[in-house]
Amino acid sequence: MFDTLSGKLQQAFRNLRGLGTITEANVGEALREVRLALLEADVNFKVARDFIERVKTKSIGMEVVQSIQPGQQIVKLIHDELVGLLGSSNAALQLSGNPACVLMVGLHGSGKTTSSGKLARLLHKQGRTPLLVAADVYRPAAMDQLEKLGQQVGQPVFVKQGETDVLKIARGALEYARANNRNTLIFDTAGRLQIDEPLVQELVRLRDLVKPQEILLVLDAATGQEAVNVATHFDQALGITGSILTKLDGDARGGAALSMRSVTGKPIKFAGVGEKLDEFEPFHPERMASRILGMGDVVSLVEKAAEAVDMDEAMRLEEKMRKGQFTLVDFLDQLRQMKKMGPLESIVKMLPGGADALKGTDMAKQEKEMKHMEAMICGMTPQERNNPHLLNAKRRQRIAKGSGVTVAELNTMLNKFAQMQQMMKKMGKFQRMMAKMGGGAGGLLKR
Repeated sequence: MFDTLSGKLQQAFRNLRGLGTITEANVGEALREVRLALLEADVNFKVARDFIERVKTKSIGMEVVQSIQPGQQIVKLIHDELVGLLGSSNAALQLSGNPACVLMVGLHGSGKTTSSGKLARLLHKQGRTPLLVAADVYRPAAMDQLEKLGQQVGQPVFVKQGETDVLKIARGALEYARANNRNTLIFDTAGRLQIDEPLVQELVRLRDLVKPQEILLVLDAATGQEAVNVATHFDQALGITGSILTKLDGDARGGAALSMRSVTGKPIKFAGVGEKLDEFEPFHPERMASRILGMGDVVSLVEKAAEAVDMDEAMRLEEKMRKGQFTLVDFLDQLRQMKKMGPLESIVKMLPGGADALKGTDMAKQEKEMKHMEAMICGMTPQERNNPHLLNAKRRQRIAKGSGVTVAELNTMLNKFAQMQQMMKKMGKFQRMMAKMGGGAGGLLKR
C-alpha cells in the first residue's frame, strides 16, 4: 500500500543524505519534498504540517555526531517521528472479565465480518476461547457469512436466525458464553454505507448492555481522508478504544494509517494485510515505519518464518543438507513452507532494501515458476523424487505432460536442483573438515 509514498520518500532522502551541514535553508528544502510526499499519500493536511515542523525544529538544534553524516541523522529523526505518528508501540487488547467483550464497528464494506473471524483465529492461537456473535440483523447473509468464517477458523458462532432485536441476541450470547466457558465474545455489528443516527444509537444501546472492554473501529485503508472523519464520529458517539485497518495489501495511498493515531488519539491495534484468514497481524508502528522508509521489517519476517516452519523438520533438513542427502521430497517441503509465509513479494519487501530489489523484477513470474516446480515434483513417483537419476526421456515426457510444462522446463529445474545438491555436499565436506581441524588444534593445545 505504501509503495508510492515509500518511493517518494526515498527520493527525498537521497537529497537529505547528501547534506554536508545542517542549516535551516537546506533542511527546509529537503523536508518540503517529504511534506509533498505525505500530502500526495492523502495524509491529513494538519498532520503533515505538524510532522514537518517537529522534524525541522529538532533537526536545526540537533548536535551532529562526528561519525554519522548530518543527512543520515535527519533520516533517523524522520523515522523516529514517523513511529510516534503511528503510535510509538503496539497497543495490545485489554481483555478482562469473564466473558470479555469486543465490539466490531464500522461502515458497510469495511471488512468487519472478515476481521471478526480473523481476530477470533488470532485470539484462539493466544490461548483464549472466543465466541463469534452474529449481531448484524440487516445485511442479507451476514449471519451465514459469519457462520462459514467460524467453521474455517474452528470457532463457535452464536446465531439467532430471524431475530431482529440486537439486544436479545446479545443477552443470549452472554448466557451461551457463560454456560460453555467461552471467555471472549466478538460482536460482528451492522454497518451502513454512511454514518446515520439509528445505527449509532443501536450501537450505544448494545455498548451499554454488554459493557465491552474493546470497541474496535474497522476501517478500509482505501477510504483515505474520509477514514479520519468516520473515526472521529464513531469515537465521539461510542468512545472507540482502537482501530483495525483492512486491505493494507491494496493500492491505497496510506494516508489513513498515517493520520488516524494523530487525529483521534486512539491506536491502530491490528492490520489486515491480505484476504486469507491468517493475513491479520498486530499493528507495530516501528515495523510499519521501517517498511514505509524502505528499511524492511526483519522482525516480522522472522515471526512469519517461525510460524510457518516446523523447527524439528528444519533441523532434520539442515542435517540432511550437511550430509548431502537433500532430495526432491525435501525441496518440495521447502517450497510449501515458503508458500505458508505468504506472497513472495511481501516477503522480499520485509528485507532491508527489498522494495528497491523488486524494481524491474516480475514477481508474478517468480510465483508462477515456484508453482510449476511444485507441480513437476508432485508429478513424480516417490521413487523418482528420491532418485532423480531414474528420470529417463520417457519418464520426463510423462512428468512434463502431467504438470503442464515443457520437457525443457523440467530439465532446467532438475539441473538447478543438481547444482544445489553439489553445493550442499561441498558445504558439508567443508564443515566436517573444519570440525576435524578444530579437534586437532584442541589436541595440540592440550599437549
